[in-house]
Amino acid sequence: MKIITQPADLPGFLKNFSAPRILVPTMGALHEGHLTLVRHARQLAGDSGCVILTLFVNPTQFDRPEDLKRYPRTLENDIHLCESHGVDVVFAPEPGSMYQPDHSVSVVESALSHPLCGATRPGHFDGVCTIVLKLFNLTQPDTAVFGKKDYQQLAVIRRMTRDLNVPVHIEGVETIREPNGLAMSSRNTRLTPKQHADAPRIRRALLAAHSAHENGETSAQTLLEIARQEIMATREGAEIDYLELLDADSLQAIDPVTAPAIIATAVFYDTVRLIDNMELTG
Repeated sequence: MKIITQPADLPGFLKNFSAPRILVPTMGALHEGHLTLVRHARQLAGDSGCVILTLFVNPTQFDRPEDLKRYPRTLENDIHLCESHGVDVVFAPEPGSMYQPDHSVSVVESALSHPLCGATRPGHFDGVCTIVLKLFNLTQPDTAVFGKKDYQQLAVIRRMTRDLNVPVHIEGVETIREPNGLAMSSRNTRLTPKQHADAPRIRRALLAAHSAHENGETSAQTLLEIARQEIMATREGAEIDYLELLDADSLQAIDPVTAPAIIATAVFYDTVRLIDNMELTG
């Protein structure tokens, strides 16, 4: 396994590998969710292809400086996990090597990025689109693998590749969960034991709305209220950042639910922000 820290060194080294070339972009602090993406990438690449994993805490997608500062950084352990799970190349640059001091160009998505996380995190998806496009340019992958836990991010990246004619296939992988149902996240380590025990109610809330929909309920407001009541029944001070039911493709509000939809939420436990979602069929 090769570790590369300078962007200029990446394209030349990757010429040594046969196709297909599969990219797994991450911000590090790897857990089983990331490793599932790596295993999927390895399967897509086969024995002769190349799996590239990026470890980069991208500063331009953080709207809160304290969140950037607190984001866990476990580089040594991340590299060990990559080596033991079949990654061929780890790209782990420093921010100064990815952004020039006077950088003035960014990628802006103007539709899908407005609701959900975009409503309360100004500039977040501009940062996501910009860094992902930069990584695509540097690695020239055939396929890039992302988790469905960040459903909006996945939708935005798919739209970016479509609208900018980026020749990369975007592969979405189902959310990986802890045994209690909590969606795996690097942020879970910042929860107190009581908060960690309580947080699976987020998943239960989405399941309750999903069950009601499966039983014939099509009112978005009713489904959202079912989920809201479960989340707010907590005694651990959870606060809803957003809870929305949207068209799965356009990410626009939908009521009644007559097409494939997504119910998505972000919940704060103190300063720890957890996201989750569930797809609903029409």
